[in-house]
Amino acid sequence: MSPTLDLSQSTHAKMIVAPPRLNLRRAASYQHEKTTFSSTSSRFNFNHLMFSPPPSPGLPALVPRPRKSSTGPRPSRVLRVLAWVLGLVLVTFAVRAVVTKNVRVPVVGWVLEDRQEFEMVGQYDLPEFPTPIAVTDRNGRSKWTVSIPPTYDFPLSIKEYSDICVQCQEVAAHVKELHGYTDPSQEAQTHYYYEDPYFLDVSDAEKRGLLPGVEGKAWKVTAQAQNGHLVGDRADGLVDRGICRTSLTFVLESTNAGLGPTLMMLWMAYGLAQKERRSFFIDDSRWAYGEYTAIFKAPPMPDCNPPPRHEMLPCPHTARHLVVSAATASQTFGSSFNLEYQNIHRSDMDRERPVYDLARAGYEALFRLNDEDQPYVEHRIKELRSTAKVAEGNYNDGMIIGVHIRHGDLHPYEYQYNGAYVPLNIYHQRSREVVEEVHNFSSPLGGEDLVAKQHSFAIVASDDPDVYETEEFSGSMRAQEQIKLASKQHIQKANPDKSVMHKFVDETFGWEGGFFATMFWNLGRSTLNNANAAGEVQTTLKPSAETMRLRGLIGRAYALDLAVLGQASDAVICTMSAMGCRLLAVIMGWEKAMEQGRWVNIDGDFQWTALSPS
Repeated sequence: MSPTLDLSQSTHAKMIVAPPRLNLRRAASYQHEKTTFSSTSSRFNFNHLMFSPPPSPGLPALVPRPRKSSTGPRPSRVLRVLAWVLGLVLVTFAVRAVVTKNVRVPVVGWVLEDRQEFEMVGQYDLPEFPTPIAVTDRNGRSKWTVSIPPTYDFPLSIKEYSDICVQCQEVAAHVKELHGYTDPSQEAQTHYYYEDPYFLDVSDAEKRGLLPGVEGKAWKVTAQAQNGHLVGDRADGLVDRGICRTSLTFVLESTNAGLGPTLMMLWMAYGLAQKERRSFFIDDSRWAYGEYTAIFKAPPMPDCNPPPRHEMLPCPHTARHLVVSAATASQTFGSSFNLEYQNIHRSDMDRERPVYDLARAGYEALFRLNDEDQPYVEHRIKELRSTAKVAEGNYNDGMIIGVHIRHGDLHPYEYQYNGAYVPLNIYHQRSREVVEEVHNFSSPLGGEDLVAKQHSFAIVASDDPDVYETEEFSGSMRAQEQIKLASKQHIQKANPDKSVMHKFVDETFGWEGGFFATMFWNLGRSTLNNANAAGEVQTTLKPSAETMRLRGLIGRAYALDLAVLGQASDAVICTMSAMGCRLLAVIMGWEKAMEQGRWVNIDGDFQWTALSPS
């Protein structure tokens, strides 16, 4: 039996026994050895005896270790905070969009004053002045429209209308370039009714949130201070009628002192509105001749309300609610208009027939004098025709030859008379020739009708009162004697004693020489201020009540002359350089004036045109 080991006599009272899981053998990785070495190995060394013992295994702590404090927030926490903030912003924006129903575009741009660059701003920074703007929606699609603040005064100034028309072309070209068109303006300049696919009308832009606009009945409050004065518009029309679907509003304001160009454009604008099926309105807020109804009766009113004034645009022509004035004549009645409405393949008088018809439609609807002047015109025409009527038994009545003579600051087209005037003897001679051409062969047997010649006479209308005293026309009759322009000589005869109180007579001017624009703008002003006022811009000084009364009388006299000459005359002798001459052709009618050749122009070899000689 093998001896046993007795540990009871050991000198150590206690011994440490390794737990079963504790392996006291070194790991190979710790030994840095691949294999064990024997005592007889040739590569024997003492490295395996020189090592540090492995660390003692640690027992789990009974108390949790305290966490180390971190100097910054954990990344996951930052992301959660950002997500909450972003979600809150999105929810706020969504609620606002639902409540206001108005999501605006992020970018708005408009032309700067130098017309070379575009000002780009945020969606809430719309300009506080009227201007075309380029807008970009959330999908990056570019459009353009015209922004007029809803509370802006109407009508706009002449300069503002003119600038907007120029800027419209620039903004439209810019937007098309954004869509990849290298020559965007060519098609728009050649076709009068070209529709720009990137233009948004004001009401459409407001519905899409591109313009703030006004909703519901709010515009009725703001419009009271800026709606101008539309002739014949009823104050209670906002309640009784709906808004017109499309409209054309003609603004009578002009820098031209003459009444003729404004009347021609007014008539053409009415005819154009009827052609395009637009409702027609007239604004006389700042007309130099005063209220429209002081000269003419109010135009026929449509069965609908005019639109909010900020929706009335001067361009483009396809705008739903269009504004036309002397400032925008080059846009509305320019080259593209001529290409659309002229018979460009004709070279005779029929070339202008469509344009003539537009003006004729306006004349028939709008040329109705006020209640004081219209009865006089009718009576005067009857009186003149009775004078030309021959006794029973004769074949033809005498002819009434209307002679329209324009002097003043307007000079003929004819080169030899440019800078002067067509001599009066030419008017007189041509009027006699017209009578002879008609009555030399007007008898039943084709012979001369002497009785008709004897009953023929001329009626004269001129802006120069001295014309009536000349040798050529001293025996002629005035077209009308309701309102006459007087020279200083006649004023002095009417008031020989200046010390006697008398009814006011304008002593500042006589009308010798005819109508001059500077004289017109200075009517009613003191002679002490005329030298300085002549150089001032006429729109900077508000005219007095007396000035407006005098201007209104001039306008009435002009309309009376046109009415009597155009309606009573069998033929008219005039100069194409005067707009009154062209208006008379419209009043006479196409058949008499053109087909029968009774409208006679003695100022060059020009055919009738509405706004410029062909």
